[in-house]
Amino acid sequence: MSIEKSKSPIHSVTRMTSKPVLYSYYRSSASYRVRIALQVKGIDYEYKAVSLIKDGGEQYKEEYKKLNPMGQVPTLVIDGHTLVQSLPIIEYLDETRPSPRLLPEDPAGRVKVRSLAEIVNSGIQPLQNLPVLKKVGDDQKLEWAKYWIERGFKALETSLQETAGKYSFKDEVTMADLCLVPQVYNALRFGIDMSEFPTIHKVYDALVTLEAFKAAHPSNQPDTPADQKP
Repeated sequence: MSIEKSKSPIHSVTRMTSKPVLYSYYRSSASYRVRIALQVKGIDYEYKAVSLIKDGGEQYKEEYKKLNPMGQVPTLVIDGHTLVQSLPIIEYLDETRPSPRLLPEDPAGRVKVRSLAEIVNSGIQPLQNLPVLKKVGDDQKLEWAKYWIERGFKALETSLQETAGKYSFKDEVTMADLCLVPQVYNALRFGIDMSEFPTIHKVYDALVTLEAFKAAHPSNQPDTPADQKP
């Protein structure tokens, strides 16, 4: 993967390039999902950092919001398209670059994988992301985040007991895994006791040994602070 870090995250957004451009923040779990997908697919891309904390959040700058009206990361510019929202981006990559697949070929399998992904994408991550925690306030944010992560993990643990093999869905890496690993990363940051979720923990431990997941890890990005690098 070739990475270029601009001084400004929205520098030269209209510059023509044949290489996909990912607008990302190193610790954004949604960006993390897409970074894993790009690595799994072997897609060479350019990385443009969008700090979610600098100057009140670079994602809210008007120039960036021309790319992503919600003022969120990730944004992926690829094939002449500007794509937003992590799961639709991953599905686009899977449909246009189907090997290796991140969604099973059979409809029942695809539904299962999407359901597992949505437990995280809809039921956990939005309730403990940065804007919500700011609204909750410093005094309550840790308790709030832990409640919603643990609540969602109970459902995910039960679901994985039926679907998991080596990974979330049998023995192939799927979109569900791309959601699970960043969410466990967040859970560990918030001090969640993962021994309460043995199936999630087992799947996570297997996934983080894979090269694509290592390369996409928050500690290995161009905008990772020096004190958080390996």
